[in-house]
Amino acid sequence: MTIDILNTNFMALEIERRFLVKGEEWKAIAKNRHALRQGYLVNNIQGWIVRMRIVDQKKAWLTLKTKAEGIANHEFEYMIPLKDAESLLEFAPHKIIKTRYELNFEGGEWVIDCFEDNNSPLVIAEVELASSEDQIHIPTWCYQEITSNKQLSNAALAKDPISNWSNEKRLATNLLL
Repeated sequence: MTIDILNTNFMALEIERRFLVKGEEWKAIAKNRHALRQGYLVNNIQGWIVRMRIVDQKKAWLTLKTKAEGIANHEFEYMIPLKDAESLLEFAPHKIIKTRYELNFEGGEWVIDCFEDNNSPLVIAEVELASSEDQIHIPTWCYQEITSNKQLSNAALAKDPISNWSNEKRLATNLLL
């Protein structure tokens, strides 16, 4: 199954696992590439995150997220006009720029996010699952699962990018940068 990031039907429950990535082996199975700019308008106030995302300068979404159970989040996404998204991005106090690659890999919908700017050279793999019970084959280029590490969530990285991290914090998080 593949992700069409420009035409995805979003559901209200997101179940995903996340991994730190080493090396470039994954590039052999990379398919579509998308430029993403994200702005966080609300970040962890009463557990909610409100994010605006622009994809390839073509389409934009407003997303509301809050924790569900286990590795799941409630996620509500609404397409918005690109012009509105650009305006919201200007107001967003915390931002992320990354390139997302869709992967042709078994066991869920896999993507690789290559972070830019203050979070470069961080690379994170995500796999979206139908159920938290789904079994996956973890590829060799995934060296550490970070699903529950809130310091490495996109919202946290927008607020506190890795360029601000001390060497001790990077070592404690096992970042191989």
